[in-house]
Amino acid sequence: MSRRLQPLPLLAACGLLFASACIPASEALLPQGRGYESDDTWRQPVAPMRIADRTWQIGTAALSSLLVKTDAGAVLVDGGLAQASDMLLAHMRELGVAPGDLKLILHSHAHGDHVGPLAAIKRATGARLLSNAESAVLLAHGGSDDIHFGDGILYPAAQADRLLHDGETVALGDVVFTVHFTPGHTPGSMSWTWNDSRDGKPLRLAYIDSLSAPGYRLIGNPRYPRIVEDFRRSFATVRALPCDLAITPHADLSGWDYANADKPHPRPTGCRAIADEAERKLDAQLAEQRKPAPR
Repeated sequence: MSRRLQPLPLLAACGLLFASACIPASEALLPQGRGYESDDTWRQPVAPMRIADRTWQIGTAALSSLLVKTDAGAVLVDGGLAQASDMLLAHMRELGVAPGDLKLILHSHAHGDHVGPLAAIKRATGARLLSNAESAVLLAHGGSDDIHFGDGILYPAAQADRLLHDGETVALGDVVFTVHFTPGHTPGSMSWTWNDSRDGKPLRLAYIDSLSAPGYRLIGNPRYPRIVEDFRRSFATVRALPCDLAITPHADLSGWDYANADKPHPRPTGCRAIADEAERKLDAQLAEQRKPAPR
């Protein structure tokens, strides 16, 4: 979850669907849960967009969901909101990837605006879901008991098939992904790098997880006492990534505009600039929280 995702009581969700049907938000997310509010662009379908020779954006106008095609099948990185599963499967088919061709599912952090449909995608494809220990717990609980949001952002629970360590590589066919733990936004946040090509030239892709702290308690947080230290380490990690082209779960944070087919990357932003801006915002947030309470 980042920025404008706000927990709120159960609401009708006609606008939360990609199709014309209308069901309650609790059914769109989890039957026993609460709904949440998000930007329309997080739910706005757009045509698949080619990022590089093997890498496609198949998510919505503002949320990244990357499909990487290899000679041994395909990999999905993040999925967006829970309601996106049918759209993602349709986009895969459009790109020649049948459900059984999807072999691996990777993710950034385990909030419902990025991993919401992963359980449904697993069921439809048989793909293996890779996570880390911190994120796997949140995935298995369907987002409940979140450090910052409690039970405010629920999604269908998903079971990880393999747990990763920081710096581990994941290979499918001729594409190798490297996971970089970048905790802060969640304790289990992960960023990913892999090599692709474009216009006949090698291209190092970096998928950088969210580095924001939306409304978080940064000082004296009993559930996450070393949150600031984790953020600092993650900023340093992102600055050091092999990074010719940066992509983020929220597209605008790396300068992408997926709804603009003519100019989808109007404001290119590199890994170092993303980390620098995130650290500036964290410092401002810390300064605000350090101000003495008014008497």
